[in-house]
Amino acid sequence: MFTLQSPFPQDLPSFFLLLSLVGFFLVLGELLTRKFGVNALVVRKVLHLGMGVVIFFIPTYFQSNFYPAVAAVLFTALGGLSLRAGLLRSLHGESENTCTDEDGPVISYGPVLFPLAFLILVLVLWDGHLWALRTSMLVMGIGDALAALVGTAFGGRHIEHMTRSSKTVEGSLAMFISSFVILSVSLFLFRESFTGGLAGKPVWELIALALLLSLVATGVEALLSYGLDNLFIPLSIAYVLYVVDINRMVTLEGFLIGGLFALLLALFSIKVKFLTNSGATATFLLGTNIFGVGGMVWTVPLLTFYLLSSVLSKLGRKRKAKFDLVFEKGSQRDADQVYANGGVAWIMMVIFSLTNDPYIFFSYLGTLAAVQADTWATEIGTMWPNPKARLITTLREVPVGTSGGVSIPGTSASFIGSLLICGSAALMNVGWINEVGILKSLLVIGIAGLFASLVDSFFGATFQAQYYDPIRDKVTERTHSTAADGSKVKNELIKGYHFVNNDLVNTLCAISGSAVAYFVVQNLAAF
Repeated sequence: MFTLQSPFPQDLPSFFLLLSLVGFFLVLGELLTRKFGVNALVVRKVLHLGMGVVIFFIPTYFQSNFYPAVAAVLFTALGGLSLRAGLLRSLHGESENTCTDEDGPVISYGPVLFPLAFLILVLVLWDGHLWALRTSMLVMGIGDALAALVGTAFGGRHIEHMTRSSKTVEGSLAMFISSFVILSVSLFLFRESFTGGLAGKPVWELIALALLLSLVATGVEALLSYGLDNLFIPLSIAYVLYVVDINRMVTLEGFLIGGLFALLLALFSIKVKFLTNSGATATFLLGTNIFGVGGMVWTVPLLTFYLLSSVLSKLGRKRKAKFDLVFEKGSQRDADQVYANGGVAWIMMVIFSLTNDPYIFFSYLGTLAAVQADTWATEIGTMWPNPKARLITTLREVPVGTSGGVSIPGTSASFIGSLLICGSAALMNVGWINEVGILKSLLVIGIAGLFASLVDSFFGATFQAQYYDPIRDKVTERTHSTAADGSKVKNELIKGYHFVNNDLVNTLCAISGSAVAYFVVQNLAAF
């Protein structure tokens, strides 16, 4: 997939011209920042925009991807060196508009990730899909820069519960409009270059695709901090354009319908308070990929987990109220929880769309069974009348809700929840499940989910951070507590490690379920 072509001697003049042009931009940025006191954020974003335009035209001056790749490596290294040593103030210097959170200024790795994104796309898309490379990098270069500049200058309405750095409605609107214009024009201009699923499509469908991808780009920009959007905006746009064009199992119409359904699901989730703004945005992005690329076969198991687990988390609210100050987060999921529960499934979908490996589907079911099992074990275990829980490592009795505690009702529920995931896929008459056998598939996915829930309990009992809440005199997963006067009090770590929170443990749970299902099904197929 990654291809580095042989260098062409005739590309050398263009290579040195590119280095000189970028070097000129960097020197100019340093002069404006150091000598003339121009706001570092403004200079950085203007450089960002200019480089997006430069990259759009680079492919027309090179016959192979060798020297563009070398240039990307050099500028990635320069960005990393500058970040570490503070060499280029125009790239990494703080300004009065630098976004902050409760821990201080939010460091941006954008100047490192910008050329890294270009490097990845150069190695993957140079042969046959240069138009996707040029389009995605232009959207990132111009759209992301305008979002920051407009948000800084005119942003007055901040988006709550979105990300650690400040995001505004005005900035996101600028991102959406600029992305839509760029994508619409690019897809129209490059339509003669389409060779697969996009070839011959009417203009209105291409505009609809531009509209959906603009929402995707805006969601990625709004959701990510630390400059990560510089990497994931171009990768997400290029990925969609590439997969829809080359994968015959994916249709443009199906992708558009899947994206629309994901958007409606995200809006519904906010309305009924299943998700926060960040959680709904992450769900839209995840759903667009899985619904749009995987179709109903991949959609139904995911919806089974999402709907059943979301409804279950709302039931028995009075009985579970006493655990609200024990668990790290409430029933309204945020983006980190969406990543922890659905991130591995998302990755499986991406891998499958690029490889068409049928065993990946079982891995996908395994990770959904894992997070379903974990959710059901927690929800049923805390709702059950007079439950008894024991620590998985020592089997001593512990209060229900304790990290690492297991109970008979919770463990039974985890296995049943896992079976429902595989059962929902079997109802779709999936050929891969029929080949393995429905009963074998149910057993594999059920065991994968059950095993993963026990893995979750083990890490919860050993490595997950647990704190002492001095205000309420109890053990909790929360790092801070709220005093009677509204002030925050830092809780004392009494067990585990600070960085091992519930989201990380859930991610490890999801990975274990995915791995078990994948390898067991592979071995079954070998017999």
